[in-house]
Amino acid sequence: MPAKIRLQRHGKKGQPFYHIVVADARSPRDGRFIEKIGTYNPLTEPAQINLKFDRALYWYTMGAVPTDTVRSLLSKKGVMLKYHLLQGVKKGAMTVEQAEVKFQNWMKEKEAQLEGIAKTAEEKARGEKKARLEAEKKVNEDRAAEIAKKRLAELEAKKAEEAAAQAAEAPAEETPAEEAPAENAEA
Repeated sequence: MPAKIRLQRHGKKGQPFYHIVVADARSPRDGRFIEKIGTYNPLTEPAQINLKFDRALYWYTMGAVPTDTVRSLLSKKGVMLKYHLLQGVKKGAMTVEQAEVKFQNWMKEKEAQLEGIAKTAEEKARGEKKARLEAEKKVNEDRAAEIAKKRLAELEAKKAEEAAAQAAEAPAEETPAEEAPAENAEA
């Protein structure tokens, strides 16, 4: 029975989520499997890979052939490196302790690299949010300035109308006042 380590698709349309499984090569993609050894979520930044490291290493050493995508996932998690170091131990090139030290150093570097990627993504998102807020503030200030200009123009128009109305009423009132003293003078 030739075993393969491959992805089994789950999730919904446009939002994939994968299970990493060991299955018979002849079974369908989403069909029967021997063992589920992890999950893979490509939608997060960086992609989230949960893997049972020991079981993945066991199946790889037993001859299970990973697909290309799963091979890259196993490589990212260190399964391929651990297998390579164990082969070196078998051949006598190094001791188990030396192999473990090399592996632990690689894991520390990998974790630091992933933290850097996550921090960069977070800073980028924060910067984009800040830029959007500044743009929104500018738009709001422009709108407020336009509204203030319109209100000022309306007030000036009202004042002009009131002044015109007062000017029209004032001469009408002044004319009878002028005539009244003249009539008084004649009388």
